[in-house]
Amino acid sequence: MTRLSTHVLDQRNGKPAAGVLVTLTRVGDPEPIARLRTNADGRLDAPLLEEGEGGTYQLEFEVKDYFEASGVSSPFLDRVPVQVTLAATESYHVPLLITPWSYSVYRGS
Repeated sequence: MTRLSTHVLDQRNGKPAAGVLVTLTRVGDPEPIARLRTNADGRLDAPLLEEGEGGTYQLEFEVKDYFEASGVSSPFLDRVPVQVTLAATESYHVPLLITPWSYSVYRGS
């Protein structure tokens, strides 16, 4: 079964990004699989997928509210969509590194 987790790091402030809403959907299905907020450590309290199927998924990180709450008056980024293809028997961790103007993702461990 496929497992998927994430965390969000604020590179501008050098700290975890708490309170970012993360939505997971399977591409082609409009209903969200999960909608979770990051905790004080920038992580989710539960995996987005615990025993999922392989396939193509989209993670959407709502970062605008986070940046506005941290004092950025006009963040460039609103939402960060990340589309990934997951194998049926793998575990994945997808960290998101953000600033108000840029982002980076990678497959973590």
